[in-house]
Amino acid sequence: MLRKLCLEIGQSLADEDQYLFYFGGITVIEKVLEYLNTGRGEEMTEEMNRCSYAQSLLAGKQTMELNSQYHTPEAIVRIMSEITGEELDETFRMFPPFYTDFGRNIHIGRNVFINSGCHFQDQGGIYIGDDALIGHNVILATVDHDLDPYDRHNCYAPIRIGNRVWIGSGAIITKGVCIGDGAVIAAGAVVTRNVAENTVVGGVPAKLIKKIEK
Repeated sequence: MLRKLCLEIGQSLADEDQYLFYFGGITVIEKVLEYLNTGRGEEMTEEMNRCSYAQSLLAGKQTMELNSQYHTPEAIVRIMSEITGEELDETFRMFPPFYTDFGRNIHIGRNVFINSGCHFQDQGGIYIGDDALIGHNVILATVDHDLDPYDRHNCYAPIRIGNRVWIGSGAIITKGVCIGDGAVIAAGAVVTRNVAENTVVGGVPAKLIKKIEK
């Protein structure tokens, strides 16, 4: 499917080996992920940028498949495994629709639940721990832009969500944020700084509300 998408965006491929090297073969996609995960996205070559764009197109098609009809829980696990490129645990649960513009840098633990309407902008990396609960319409954004109005290049940093975290509906988590185990993010919060384990945060920007006593 990725090869077909590359052809659709006007690339001329001499043979399958050329496709595998330039567009989505494991070597190139791994190289793209390496650059994104080390904050060097702006250093990617033209070929790597084409591969990244083709992956985004593929993610769009895959999420359209996910969102456009009913799927059994088992089928959702399969489709999300295809989107992320990793085999998700059978305990994973999701209520579509779900949106991502890349897909291959999402990493999901065991017994995770994602409610409907979530948007994952994952180029910078999204890591979700075991037993996490993610509410309706949550946005995880691992990309922003430089403040220089003449050089608004992309800036990438991962979002790391610990085990047993609960993120309330409509929360926004920005790039580079780590959320500690057992934390709760209140509905509608905008989280721009790290969150300590076993705490409740809320507001815009999010601030400590209380600590959770075990």
